[in-house]
Amino acid sequence: MSEGAPWDRRDFLGAATLLALCIGVPVATVRLSKLDEDDEPSERVRDMMAEVTELVIPRTDTPGARDVGTGDFVILALAHGLSGTKAPVASGAITPALSSFMRRDGSLRYLPWLERTLDQAANGDFFRRTPAEREDILAKIDAAAMAPGAPWSPWVAIKGLILTGYYTSQAGASQELRYELVPGRFDPDLPLRPGDRAWSSDWTAVEFG
Repeated sequence: MSEGAPWDRRDFLGAATLLALCIGVPVATVRLSKLDEDDEPSERVRDMMAEVTELVIPRTDTPGARDVGTGDFVILALAHGLSGTKAPVASGAITPALSSFMRRDGSLRYLPWLERTLDQAANGDFFRRTPAEREDILAKIDAAAMAPGAPWSPWVAIKGLILTGYYTSQAGASQELRYELVPGRFDPDLPLRPGDRAWSSDWTAVEFG
């Protein structure tokens, strides 16, 4: 599919399933609903989100974020306003750098913001940078957004959706994290050994950074 071509939502079935679980609606409603023009991703934006999610959660001995389609999940989640991303941005958080990405209703166009931010940080085209340079660019954006006392950054919401998408996937919940079918057995005090994985039943994607 060339850049700017219509979005074939059939390609997003896996991500739509995850999103439906998160917002509690039927999968078909998410997958087949008409999206606003601003939410229709170009092929470059899909590639960008796949790359960004993989930089956040790379493949190791378990699948990475790209492997489970987390980028597509984030695109759908933003289109449906998951985690308040369709709500108006507080007026005090709107900077000159954000103003050109605001919708008339006061909400933010997150994907164009991220695309512009990555390209500007790359002094041109983010994709022309080496993998190591891309990682460094995103690490600097992340550090600035997560610094104590830092002004509000759209990256915080995007990163939260990346973590939500990955850790609610089959691989994230049962391979990257440990899983035990509830009710299981109750052990009130267990030793924590180096390298132990967290439990998917005790993960919320609320605290990160």
